[in-house]
Amino acid sequence: MHYKHKGLRFAGVSASAAVFMAISGCSTLDPQALQSVEVVQTVQMDKARLTEGVEPLSGALRLEEAIARAIKYNTDGRLKAMEEAVAYGTFDAGRYDMLPRLVAAAGYRYRNNDLISRSEDSVTGQPSLANPYISSSREAATADLGFSWSLLDFGQSYFAAKQNADRVLVAGERRRKAVHTLVQDVRTAYWRVVAAQTLGDSLGVAIREAEAVLADANQAEKEQLRSPIEPLRYQRQLLENLRLLEVIEHELSTARIELSSLARLPLTQSFRVVEPAVAISTSWLEVPVEQMEEQALLSNPDLRESMYNTRIAQQETRRILLRLFPGLSFNYAMKHSNDRFLINQSWNDASAQLSFNLLGLLAMPAQLRLADAGVALADQKRMTTQMAVLTQLHIARQQYANAAQQFERADAIAGVDGRILTHVTNQERVEKQTRLERVSQRTAAILSSLRRYQALSNAQAAASRLQATLGLELAVAGNDQMSLPELTGMVAESLKVWESGRLPPPADKLPGEG
Repeated sequence: MHYKHKGLRFAGVSASAAVFMAISGCSTLDPQALQSVEVVQTVQMDKARLTEGVEPLSGALRLEEAIARAIKYNTDGRLKAMEEAVAYGTFDAGRYDMLPRLVAAAGYRYRNNDLISRSEDSVTGQPSLANPYISSSREAATADLGFSWSLLDFGQSYFAAKQNADRVLVAGERRRKAVHTLVQDVRTAYWRVVAAQTLGDSLGVAIREAEAVLADANQAEKEQLRSPIEPLRYQRQLLENLRLLEVIEHELSTARIELSSLARLPLTQSFRVVEPAVAISTSWLEVPVEQMEEQALLSNPDLRESMYNTRIAQQETRRILLRLFPGLSFNYAMKHSNDRFLINQSWNDASAQLSFNLLGLLAMPAQLRLADAGVALADQKRMTTQMAVLTQLHIARQQYANAAQQFERADAIAGVDGRILTHVTNQERVEKQTRLERVSQRTAAILSSLRRYQALSNAQAAASRLQATLGLELAVAGNDQMSLPELTGMVAESLKVWESGRLPPPADKLPGEG
C-alpha cells in the first residue's frame, strides 16, 4: 500500500511541475527590447571581429594590394564565402541521410496498479474458470538497439544530396560574381583616389587664388574705378570658376572613404596611393567576337548558376517520380526488458515491410505538373540568361572601346590645357595676361585633368565589366589561406595577364570543376 501511495504522489508532483512550467513559459513570452548595454557590447564585439586578422597598411597603397585586401577582408566577400561554406555543410550533412538508421533507445514505464487480465472461452463465450492473472510488472526498464533501412528514403536522400551538391556550386558561382563586382568597385574607387591625391594641392591653390582675385574685384567695384558692368562680369567669371573648382573638390572628397571601406582600412586613416602606369589595352578589341562569346558562355557565373539551377529542378522531378514506387523497409533490433513476468527478457526482432500510399496517387499528377513547370521555368531562365550574357558581352565590349577612345581624347585635351596654362602663366609675368585669365586657365586645366582621370576610371570600370562578363578570374581560389603578400602578387600577375589581352586556353578549369 505504501508503494501505491508513493507512486501516486510521484505522478501528482510530476503533473504539477509540468503545469507550472507551461504557465511560467507562457508568462515570459513578452516583447523584450534591446538594452543600451547590449547594443554597445554587440557593436564593440562586431567592430573587434571586423578588424580581427586584418593586416595594417604600411606605406603607400598600390592597386593590386587594394584589390587583394578587398578580396581577403571585405565583409561582402566574407559573407559570400560563409554562404558557400554553409551550402557545403548542408551537402556534407545530407550525405549521411542515405545511411541506414541505427537507433539506441532506453525507456522507463510505470503504472499505479497491476495490469490484470481475464479470459473467455472461445467457443461458449463464458468466462474462464481460471482466476484473473497479472501479465506485466507495474514498472519496468527497457533498452533496444534497432537497425532500419528504407529503400524509398534512400532514394529521396540520394536525389536531395545531388541537389545540395549543385547548390554548393551555385554558391561558388555567386562568390565569383561577388568578387568580380568587388574588383570593379575597387578599381573605380582607386582611380578616384589617385585623381583626388594628384589634383588636391593644385585644386587648393586654385581655389585660394580665385578667392583672392574675387576679393580684389569686389574692392574694385566698391571703389568705382571702372564701369560698373565690367567688375560684375569679372566677378561672374570668377564665381563660375570657383563653382567648378568646388564641384571637383566635393566629387573627390568621398573617394578615399569608399576605397577604405572596400579595402577594409580604418575610415579615419590617411594614406597615399601609387598611381599605376596607364595601360588601356586595345588588344581586347582585336579578339574575335565569336571567341569572346564562346569564353563567356563557358565561364560566365550567371549562366553557370542558371545551368546548375536547371539540374536542381530536374533532380526534383526525379524525387517526385520516386514517390510512385512502394516503400520497402527492413528492420532488425535487439531488445531487453527487466519485466519480471517475461520469461525471455532479451530477444531479437526482425521484420520487412512493404507500404504504398494509395491516396498519394491523387496528388501525384499535380506534383508532376508542378515539377515539370519548375524544369520548364529553369530552362527558360537559362536561355534568357544566355541571351542576356551575350547582349552584356557586346555592350561591355563596345563600352570598353568607347571608354578607351574617350580616355585617349581626354588625355590629349589635358595635355593641351596644361601647355596653355604654362604659356598664360609666363605671359602674366610679363603683364601680357590678367590674373583672371590665369585663374580661368588653371581651372580649365584642373577640370581637364579631372576628366582625364574620370575617363581613365571609366575605362578601368569597363575593363572590369568585360572581364566579369567573360568570366575571367583574378586570384580567388585559396585566398582564405594565402597571406596578403602572396595574394597581392597573384592579383598583380592576373592584372598583367588581363592587360595582355589573351583569353585562357580552353583546357583551363574553373573553380568548382573536377
